[in-house]
Amino acid sequence: MARRAAAGLLRRLGPLAGELQARGMSPTHYGTTNHGFSRFYLLQVAHIQRNPAYSVLNSDDVSYFKIVLGESSVVQDEDRVAVANVDWMGKYKGSSQLLLLPKSTTEVSKILSYCNSRRLAVVPQGGNTGLVGGSVPVHDEVIISLGGMNNIISFDNVNGILTCEAGCVLENLSSFVENKGFIMPLDLGAKGSCHIGGNISTNAGGLRFIRYGSLHGNVLGLEVVLADGTVLDMLTTLRKDNTGYDLKHLFIGSEGSLGVVTKAAILTPAKLPSTNVAFLSCNDYMSCQKLLLAAKRNLGEIVSAFEFMDRHCIDLAMKYLEGVQNPLPASPYSFYVLIETTGSDESYDKAKLEAFLLRSMEDGLVADGVIAQDISQASNFWRVREGISEASVKVGAVYKYDLSIPVEKLYDIVEEIRSRVGGMGEVLGYGHLGDGNLHLNIVSNKYSDKILAQIEPFVYEWTSNQRGSISAEHGLGLMKAEKIHYSKSSEAVQLMGSIKNPYCSWKRSYGAELIEPSLWLVPIQRRL
Repeated sequence: MARRAAAGLLRRLGPLAGELQARGMSPTHYGTTNHGFSRFYLLQVAHIQRNPAYSVLNSDDVSYFKIVLGESSVVQDEDRVAVANVDWMGKYKGSSQLLLLPKSTTEVSKILSYCNSRRLAVVPQGGNTGLVGGSVPVHDEVIISLGGMNNIISFDNVNGILTCEAGCVLENLSSFVENKGFIMPLDLGAKGSCHIGGNISTNAGGLRFIRYGSLHGNVLGLEVVLADGTVLDMLTTLRKDNTGYDLKHLFIGSEGSLGVVTKAAILTPAKLPSTNVAFLSCNDYMSCQKLLLAAKRNLGEIVSAFEFMDRHCIDLAMKYLEGVQNPLPASPYSFYVLIETTGSDESYDKAKLEAFLLRSMEDGLVADGVIAQDISQASNFWRVREGISEASVKVGAVYKYDLSIPVEKLYDIVEEIRSRVGGMGEVLGYGHLGDGNLHLNIVSNKYSDKILAQIEPFVYEWTSNQRGSISAEHGLGLMKAEKIHYSKSSEAVQLMGSIKNPYCSWKRSYGAELIEPSLWLVPIQRRL
């Protein structure tokens, strides 16, 4: 683009300085399941037989839990238990008859100790916003909900260290620390419902990963209840501690297979006063890659998010999301990029971003773009990006894949799947380009074995051939437990199994053993 045209475009771009209001899907959205989707997926998991070594819940068990927890924390009401049995997408449904609501670590410990002695299967559950069937029962497991453990224990105003219980909702924690002058190191579309314990147990990534990294770097300490009821106190707030193994890392991302996270100490970054959000268009994926590299070089330390979406995502969002406006309605482009910057100097950050955009347009990397001029416009930009998942579900049926792939190859799989699916569905590609994390969605009016056959196992084989990961941030859950071998060697899986249960013979090489409940310990089958 010529300098004159680029300069003319920049004149209509305005900076957004100051605090952005909270973004993300509402709690009511994530609390609603789509039960009409369940039949197809129930057929998928029908081959998983209930292990007869596990006991069946009886009235004596219920009486014990009522003594320990109190009547109100032992839920047998069919409607309330039914909600906890189904994941928010309605893809997976269990048949649990009991929902427990502990309010303390001691109560969690007593529950697990008892279940261990009785060999009762359990499933820990947080906000139940997962996408891989990891937070609901497979069969009749006792559901342990951490929602009642939602207290903030302390906050270090000097170092920005938050200590809280696992049932705290992420959005509530964000509001709390922002009032103290800090921010949470992770931000998710489901933050209005998801729990910090579940975030930690799945090592959730999200929108701020490019700036603040993973929870492995931000979680300083944990309290975890092991499967036999033992309370493992690792709740340190120290930045440095080289005394032996740093065991907390075993539980970050282990999806509840090793224990139940009950408390956490988290390092929160300082909230910076200057924020800008730009929504840009690119003519091809190569331009998106070059724009990412240019952003790293020219914006450097102030980049806090770099998200990409293809045209199909924008079309879907505009069709199904209420109250959302197209940031660039003039003409459709092949790809869109959302860049957020946060810094400490408003004028410096503004000048830096405008110079970057001017240069990018002159170099032909950006076809069109706009910088949010106020909080409302910035929230609209983010709503477009964060609402893609919500919009895809509204079509009727959606196949979701969460992949880590080298950036230069990342969009190739979208085009491959689009070719394979053809007219049977619409294929969407979007995600955290700065992290090499693709969210691949295939939407259709109904679920079909024919569509699935064109996607799986091809999508896993292709990702494995690129030495990518079949789960970038969603975890394995029930959906991908038996597919772990596409990303991990048999030796690695065996070592994981020996950590979970050192007494296990490990006659099989892969997969389901990691979520198969141990007979030596209470069967914690799924993540929070």
